[in-house]
This record gives sequence, C-alpha cells and structure tokens, in this order.
Amino acid sequence: MCFHTSQIKKVKTLEKTFKVNITDIALVDYFDKPRYHLNGFTHPNMLVIPQQKPEVLAPAVWGIVPENKTSDEIKPYYKEAVKFGSGLNARTEKAFQHFIYKDSIMEKRYIISVSGFFEPHEYKGKKYPYHFKNEDESTMALAGLYTVIDTFITFTILTKEASPLFAKIHNKKTDNHYF
Repeated sequence: MCFHTSQIKKVKTLEKTFKVNITDIALVDYFDKPRYHLNGFTHPNMLVIPQQKPEVLAPAVWGIVPENKTSDEIKPYYKEAVKFGSGLNARTEKAFQHFIYKDSIMEKRYIISVSGFFEPHEYKGKKYPYHFKNEDESTMALAGLYTVIDTFITFTILTKEASPLFAKIHNKKTDNHYF
C-alpha cells in the first residue's frame, strides 16, 4: 500500500461494524466527512481501534513517531522522517527489529478502517492510481502499530511483500507493498 487510502464511511457505520464507540462525540462531524483520497505524507487524522482500548474509535495521526518524542517534536520529526518513508508503513518482516516498531509490536497494535487504498501502476513512464476496495463497498480493516505521544496517537500501517496480483499492479519496485 503506497501511502494513500480513502475513508467514506460514517462514524455510526464504523461503530456498528466494529462494536465500538468514538472517544469524543464532538469529533463525529469531522470524521463523517467523506475523504476520497488521504495522502499519508500530509499526516491525516484517522480513526483507529487501539489494542489498549479495543472498545473505542480513537483519533490518530498517520505516521508513527518514537515514544521518546514530545508532542512539540511530532511535526519536526515528520520533516526528518520523510527520508525513510515518514513512518507511514511498516514492513512486517522488520517489525520485531526496527527501533520504533519493536516496542509496539506486542502491546500497541490497532485496526484501522478504510474504504479502500491506492496502488500505483506504471505504464510508459506514467503512474496511474488503482483504487482497491471491497466489491460490496464494505469497510476494510488494516492492521498496524501505534505509539502514544503525550495525548496523541501516531500510527503506521503494516505491509508485506506484494502478492502476485499486487506485484502486477504495483510494478515499480519500492520497499512497501500491501497484500
């Protein structure tokens, strides 16, 4: 998954699907707006179901940040982290050894609901986005890891080597693939 998702489901739908409640009802209007293209490099706020509180939908920022940072250091960290993918995706093969992920892998996992995600396909030197979603338009659940910085949750989505189908679509070699 190359750093791009969509989320068009209403909060009530997510609450019903996952049998959870949003942490703050004042956030419903914000998260009810359909977001057809969420670019990870803009570090959007999204809703996650954290392992430590599996009964809630909690707001979180896409792009994991080490727990030794403060909330004032999150934005500067993202500017530095762009060199290595901004902590947007984490390869499952490296999660137990990586300096950020190894502290989260056992106790700070989450589920994030998305309506779909985008994979780039290169053809004749141009990239074309393929949008993957469930045929019945139901929500998809992706897995990931998170950290808590002061009161902020930051997260990364777990990825792995591409399956043969996804390798045909995502035909330009990069470090992160989904499915």
